[in-house]
Amino acid sequence: MNAIQEPNDLNDAGLRARAVAAARGDAGFDVLVAGGTVVDVVTGECRAADIGIVGAMIASVHAPGSRRDAGTVIEAAGAYLSPGLIDTHMHVESSMVTPAVYASAVVPRGVTTVVWDPHEFGNVSGIDGVQWAVDATRGLPLRAVVLAPSCVPSAPRLELAGADFDAAAIAEMLSWPEVGGIAEVMNMRGIIDGDPRMSAIVEAGLKSGKPVNGHARGLVDADLQAFVTAGVSSDHELVSGEDLIAKLRAGLSIELRGSHDHLLPDFVRVLDALGHLPQTVTLCTDDVFPDDLHRDGGLDDVVRRLVRYGLKAEWALQAATLNAARRLGRADLGMIAPGRRADIVLFEDLGDFRALHVLANGRLVASGGTMLQAAAVADVSPLGGTMKIERLKEDDFRIPACGSTARVATVNRPRFTQWGEVTAVVSNGYVVPPEGTTLIAVAHRHGRADSRPRVGLLEGWGTWLGAFATTVSHDSHNLTVFGGNPRDMMVAANAVIEAGGGMAVVSEGRVEALLPLPLCGLVSDAPLADVAAGFAALREAAGRIVEWQPPYLVFKACFGATLACNAGPHQTDRGIADVGTGRLLESPVLETD
Repeated sequence: MNAIQEPNDLNDAGLRARAVAAARGDAGFDVLVAGGTVVDVVTGECRAADIGIVGAMIASVHAPGSRRDAGTVIEAAGAYLSPGLIDTHMHVESSMVTPAVYASAVVPRGVTTVVWDPHEFGNVSGIDGVQWAVDATRGLPLRAVVLAPSCVPSAPRLELAGADFDAAAIAEMLSWPEVGGIAEVMNMRGIIDGDPRMSAIVEAGLKSGKPVNGHARGLVDADLQAFVTAGVSSDHELVSGEDLIAKLRAGLSIELRGSHDHLLPDFVRVLDALGHLPQTVTLCTDDVFPDDLHRDGGLDDVVRRLVRYGLKAEWALQAATLNAARRLGRADLGMIAPGRRADIVLFEDLGDFRALHVLANGRLVASGGTMLQAAAVADVSPLGGTMKIERLKEDDFRIPACGSTARVATVNRPRFTQWGEVTAVVSNGYVVPPEGTTLIAVAHRHGRADSRPRVGLLEGWGTWLGAFATTVSHDSHNLTVFGGNPRDMMVAANAVIEAGGGMAVVSEGRVEALLPLPLCGLVSDAPLADVAAGFAALREAAGRIVEWQPPYLVFKACFGATLACNAGPHQTDRGIADVGTGRLLESPVLETD
């Protein structure tokens, strides 16, 4: 697909003249989809109809069996015909595969458009990483609307990433025709408080005429009003049904995400109680791990689960198609109707949503769950060599302190963090972690500062019988290590450093699982099946060294533990940071005696 030419390609006079002639019956169609049931996402009807296509355009949606004049006839045999699914907020990097591999996974399942925020690549490789993302989407059967990452880093002065995007950098990226807007604005306090840096970034988006997407987790009342008034127009960080209602009332475009499954039943309850689906509700995946992607798919899985939880199938499809297209300002997408773009999915039913055939721009691109042509593969060499850090020592994972006891600040609870405090024994110049605490260390790996790990203590993270190291660590993606003892943490960290980035689980000094991610420390260029198997093995190994306690203490929580833009304290490569107060503790030791 050519993002630069769309949507104006449908206005080609020759194409439209051919399509009009075919609609009148004076010429044949290029493709005819016959014998299906159209899911009308405007009226909510499911009705028998055939679809005639000329080039990339739907020329006619007409009575079944009334036409057979077409170069190619696709027999739908009663399948449900839906517009192609549109994922309004996602990160390819979260699936740890390249865009070509990602496209090959989701297109056969009915996803024809994604809105990609490549802020993971941006945080590691700067504007070059974003440019690579744009280049890598060219020629794919998956339409990718790439966004300009707004928060690189997510919490300036409290962490260091591999780059720093100011308003000038954002304006440059917004000038690229492939870039569709500003990606999720995560520095919420900066927006609300009128921080000059963030205000200038949002202003660049508003001047461009392209949407400014949001990240409004936990915002209520005056803070929510100020955030939206500043120019932010969407949110995917919903935390409850009440939060959903509040943000609908605030006029935000909702990107209802599938990555927090435990919240979906409450969202369905709220939408059912409204009695209608608001036009501003869209669907997104946000983050999908490789084993989940390989097993369950992408946005099709979100649709499937919402319907399983009781949402009307027609509503789920409307959110994933028509509403999403409106959010993107793409009148050519999101509807099966004459004059629209021929992105069409043939679903076997409206329960499992198994895609039988997928058409993109009028071409049959996938059948029976398989791509009909291999996706174009981009050169990945620009993404290598990002582990700019030397091997670490065991003492690098200890907290230095004087005296015999110390009062130590902690980060309490996963996800919704708060400040805590413990009293600890000091032995041989280091804090002895008290029972019930977990060590966390974050080491800068981008070569812009010293790489000495900043070590802290977590509470509420269970008992660790080993260590887990990862360079997938939102959003600065520094090397982050969790563990119950410094030795295992050292072994895990060095395994990841030697792999060029990735993840490792260690127990009793032995590497139990290792997933190399040598491209920006985030992605592998291996096939999805291989990456999925490696990640599943690593997830299983992590479950053997710590007991997870859902919904918040889960394996996924490890990747967001350093997300310093969120409310509350978070460990970063600079220390314990609290964006709400601006507090930064290089050492967690508050007092010794």
